[in-house]
Amino acid sequence: MKSKWVITGLIPLVLLILVLGWVFKNGAGVERDPAAPIEVLNVEQIKIVPSGFELDVSNTGPETLTISQVIVDDSVWNFSMTPSSKLKRFQDGKVTINYPWVEGDPHTILLISENGIITEAVIDAATLTPEFSWDNVLNYGFIGFYVGIVPITLGLLWYPFMKRLKKSWINAILALTVGLLLFLFFGTLFDGFEIGAEAPSVFQGNMVVIICTVLSFLLLVGFDQYQHQRQKRTGYSPLGISLLMATGIGLHNFGEGLAIGSSFALGEAALGTFLVIGFTLHNITEGIGIAAPLLKSKPKFSSFVLLGTIAGAPAILGTWFGGFIFSPIWGAIFLGIGAGAILQVIFVISKMLIEEQKKNNEAVVSWMNFTGFTLGLLIMYFTAFFVK
Repeated sequence: MKSKWVITGLIPLVLLILVLGWVFKNGAGVERDPAAPIEVLNVEQIKIVPSGFELDVSNTGPETLTISQVIVDDSVWNFSMTPSSKLKRFQDGKVTINYPWVEGDPHTILLISENGIITEAVIDAATLTPEFSWDNVLNYGFIGFYVGIVPITLGLLWYPFMKRLKKSWINAILALTVGLLLFLFFGTLFDGFEIGAEAPSVFQGNMVVIICTVLSFLLLVGFDQYQHQRQKRTGYSPLGISLLMATGIGLHNFGEGLAIGSSFALGEAALGTFLVIGFTLHNITEGIGIAAPLLKSKPKFSSFVLLGTIAGAPAILGTWFGGFIFSPIWGAIFLGIGAGAILQVIFVISKMLIEEQKKNNEAVVSWMNFTGFTLGLLIMYFTAFFVK
């Protein structure tokens, strides 16, 4: 009886394999050559060196392609390519062009295949690409420290002041935190879409962001429920909520670091005093949000150090990753995970706030909570003006 049940499951699978084998061998039945060759060449990264340009490229199309000509600023230019000018599907290569580029000037590079398919690479403002060195590592690390750890720490310093507030005000601050996180969630998601769009189309960068967001959210919710069942308790510890929040915000700040590091590498931004102040104002509210769940407990000093590090240090890692080894698909993955983590924290705090209001026979959407939530959105919106 059991063998018959197994056979009924295998028959459709075997038939599917036979059909696919037939199609691969004999075609789909319509034999027509495409009007143009199907070639997709992606420019992964452009490095500007003293002697010219180095382009990391990959063939993400279905066919083998050969790069036969390079045009720089409307002039045909000599080039060399490793491992060879012919790239198989998913094969990477490096195009080296000796060219007398001009500091600060825009340049346009056209890569032409032997079938005449053109791939364009644009340099908005030429400047030397930072090479890996301990000086650059230190400089990038300081930028990440300024925009990540410093503002988060300043936000956490509001804890003693908030601790003395009444319960209704504490709930309003939690509602403000939900507003902050909701803004961060959509900001992280949209940043992920923007970076995912730069990845080769075959990898479907935007779908990668959505998949990582959903999976990280469900994974964290499932892990939380497992922990509660195992420890036979309900609810969330204040420190646990703050740790979840710090993790989500840390992944968001990793995305900010990515943007800063890659901008430096491309020569598109110079972070002056004004921009550093902007990030400080924008991110200080994140520290307030992390401190909010702790208002009903007595955390140790070491807990604040841990929370500040988890939330702020990823900005340093992001600047290094963006400046030296940036990859759009990896950026999309990290930002998707970060968006899911932030969404899970919104779920946890909202649930806690609803239960607290019901326990006290108070309206969930009170005027104070509504005002706090709205302020959270507006604070993040207006401080974002300084960093856009």
